[in-house]
Amino acid sequence: MHMADSSSTPLLPKHLPVPSLDETLERYIGDFRWAQLFQAFLVSFAWVFDGQQTFISIFTEAEPSWHCTELCGSVSDVCQLPKGSWAWDRAADTSIVSEWNLECAGHFSKSLPASSFFIGSMVGGLVLATLADTSLGRKNMLLVSCLLMSAAGTFTIFSPNLWIYSGLRFVSGIGRAPLVACALVLSTELVGKRWRGQVGVIGFFFSTLGFLSLPVIAYLNRDSSWRYVYLWTSIPALLYCFLVLFFVLESPRWLMVRGRKEEAVATLKSIGTVNINSSFSDLMAFEKEEEISTNLNLFSAISILLEKRWAMQRLSAVMTVGFGVGMVYYGMPLALGNLSFNLYWNVTFNALSELPSALIALFFIERLNRKSSVLSFTMISGVCSIVCVVIGEEWRTVKIGLELVSFCSTCSAFQILLIYNIELFPTTVRNSAMALLRQALALGAVLCPVIVERGRGSGYLSYGVFGVVTIICGLFVGCLPETKGGRLCDTMEEEENKHRAGSSA
Repeated sequence: MHMADSSSTPLLPKHLPVPSLDETLERYIGDFRWAQLFQAFLVSFAWVFDGQQTFISIFTEAEPSWHCTELCGSVSDVCQLPKGSWAWDRAADTSIVSEWNLECAGHFSKSLPASSFFIGSMVGGLVLATLADTSLGRKNMLLVSCLLMSAAGTFTIFSPNLWIYSGLRFVSGIGRAPLVACALVLSTELVGKRWRGQVGVIGFFFSTLGFLSLPVIAYLNRDSSWRYVYLWTSIPALLYCFLVLFFVLESPRWLMVRGRKEEAVATLKSIGTVNINSSFSDLMAFEKEEEISTNLNLFSAISILLEKRWAMQRLSAVMTVGFGVGMVYYGMPLALGNLSFNLYWNVTFNALSELPSALIALFFIERLNRKSSVLSFTMISGVCSIVCVVIGEEWRTVKIGLELVSFCSTCSAFQILLIYNIELFPTTVRNSAMALLRQALALGAVLCPVIVERGRGSGYLSYGVFGVVTIICGLFVGCLPETKGGRLCDTMEEEENKHRAGSSA
């Protein structure tokens, strides 16, 4: 009897703290192996298509060059010339402006397609925001998002007029809304915290690749219809959907929080560094702990964020910063057509300027304080944008250089802000918080086409607006806590306890 009683005694004293879910998962995914690298690259490749669809309007909606067929004098505006006295340099179907006779249309009509895309991103963020945290999960939401965006892009090829075209751009924006958030969250949740920052940066390289591919595709099709640009960007995205369906793994962290322990174990076995059969009972215990947090309806994640004062403060601050960063990040490439420089080279230089920011994030993300980095990069971007307006036109080369520095700084702020946002919120609402940040970015982007259109003929006027907004919004990062080197929390209660401990320290 005595031996039986001894054998039933727990091996661990009851007073020892039970490891958190984050600590338990860290044991199995902390070491970075080839399976995790493959998943990170495969998931992050979705950023290529996001970059293409976001900036494709730079070429498809560009105002083509023209020439006089009769004596034009000093007139430089085709709207002041009689019909028949001028002609486009290339075929009319190379741009929607020339094909649908929009050269003399109002600012609203010209900016409608680009604005529709970003409005769609906002609507998609509201409708689809919490599905990745609740019913669909990260992988399925990534698949649905990419499929909807690429399908809309494919149907855009058959647009007969501006209104159908704008409507399909709106649908494409809806699909695109949760794509980057899902890809970023999923890729970082498949690795340990040591590699979280580096893996999160992989997507930015692919986004740069997508952006950089646009001037190549557009240049190769410069004498063809704008529809071919959509064809060569949408079909590969459709094919990518099959790769997501058959090869991408779901986040084990999300599966555990949702109580789907068997699937989480299977995923951990696929990407883990050790056999976890011996720890299966520990994972079952976590399911019971997290069960309350899994009963979320579609918008409960957002309501939970709004109920907690600390969460509301973080969300408000990060969205304000995101609004300013989004206006510059999406607005500057759209404004490239306003510069007196070759459009293909302009876009190429801007795309290449994303590489230094991605490299900075890749190699220094673990050393950079999130708060001070975002603040510094937004201030640099804003100052350079304003200086572009102040200096004279004789400094055209300097202006282009300042524009590149401003855009590069914005890209750095954009990349660090997304990683910062992941670290600010727990697993149960992380994707929803990311989607709301994307909403703020999209709201800033919605205003860009109108500002850019107003800036046509006014040189760098739009850059002055970009500079002032990004400086003001960037200051709000001071309201956020520093998260460098911290652990990821899984529930709101855990994050709140961490917040209280940090406030009292």
